[in-house]
Amino acid sequence: MIEAARPSSFVRSIAAASGIYDAAVGFFLLLGADHFAALFGVAPARPPIFADLNALFLLAVAAGYYWPYRDPHGARWYLWVMGVALKGAGSLTFILDYFVRHSPKSFLLFAASDGAFAVLTLAALAGSRSTPEPLRR
Repeated sequence: MIEAARPSSFVRSIAAASGIYDAAVGFFLLLGADHFAALFGVAPARPPIFADLNALFLLAVAAGYYWPYRDPHGARWYLWVMGVALKGAGSLTFILDYFVRHSPKSFLLFAASDGAFAVLTLAALAGSRSTPEPLRR
C-alpha cells in the first residue's frame, strides 16, 4: 500500500507547495503591491488595478491546486496546464524580459522559482501514472 502511494504523495506535495507559493505572492500583491515592488527595486504598477488583477489571478491559480492535491490522478490536467505550461512559460518570460527589456536582476528570482516548480511538477507527473496503481498486499 505504501509503494502505491509514493507517486501520489509527490504529486500532492507539489500541488500543495505550488498553491502556497502562488497564494503567498498573490496576497503580497493584493495587500502591499507598492511594498512588493519596492522590495524588487521597481516602480509600483500604475494604475494599481494591474497589480490587483495579477494578484487575483495568482489567488485563483492557487485555489485551483486544491483539486490535484485532493485527487492527484484525476486532476493531473491542472498540474500540466498551471504547473508545467504556465510556470514554465512564466519562467521563460522572466528570462527573456531580463535580456530583451533589461528588467531588474531581482526578477530572475521569479524565473528561478517558476522554473523550479515547472521542473518539479514535470518530474512528479512523469513519475506517476494517470491511473491509480493497484494496491499491493
